[in-house]
Amino acid sequence: MSYTYEYPRPALTVDCVIFGMDSSNDLKVLLIQRGHAPYKDHWALPGGFVDMEEDLENAALRELEEETGVKDVFIEQLYTFGAPRRDPRGRVVSVAYFALVNLDEHPVQASSDARNVNWFSQEKMPALAFDHQLIYQTALNRLRAKVRYQPVGFELLPEQFTLSQLQKLYETILGVKELNKRNFRTRIQKMGVLNEVGIQTGVAHRPAKLYSFDKSKYEQLVKERHNDLLKRGLDFEI
Repeated sequence: MSYTYEYPRPALTVDCVIFGMDSSNDLKVLLIQRGHAPYKDHWALPGGFVDMEEDLENAALRELEEETGVKDVFIEQLYTFGAPRRDPRGRVVSVAYFALVNLDEHPVQASSDARNVNWFSQEKMPALAFDHQLIYQTALNRLRAKVRYQPVGFELLPEQFTLSQLQKLYETILGVKELNKRNFRTRIQKMGVLNEVGIQTGVAHRPAKLYSFDKSKYEQLVKERHNDLLKRGLDFEI
């Protein structure tokens, strides 16, 4: 059965803000270089139009894989962006998603309508197409807020990491030069969500202890509503 609508309908798109961290502890975002107008050759967030029979999240994952080769990631809905003139092609509303990934585990390759794809440091971002700078900044603000009450940052680290790596991750995401080392380690370890798994090998300096994130222990704390413990462990003074 077909319908006739009295009012014009806006188009619907999805955009993805994918954060990753490299071995130098530099927080990066995944961008594509557009191959077609509008904004041809400009850098932008991966994304595109939603098909008529497609779920929003599935559309975001499809566009992400088609344009960058990145797949098998957990994405979370961020916000809906609907300023009337955000897209020169017409009235377009975009639902944005964001994700955290270990950069080394997700090689990228441009395809679909993307001319190029690359990871960019948050400190060396190019000018972005459409309103993607606003979408990116909204995602970064969400990440900085979320990392202070959920251990989402562990997804950016290798499976085994040092406490120095973990502290540097928090400093990078929160945009601070240096957290108090003793306070950081005491509060993180009191949560009981880290497992000691060994020590570093093949390093020139004194080897540090290696840890892994105990996701099941964290989920148990959430289930048992130990919110105060989680907040004390993650909400650092900055």
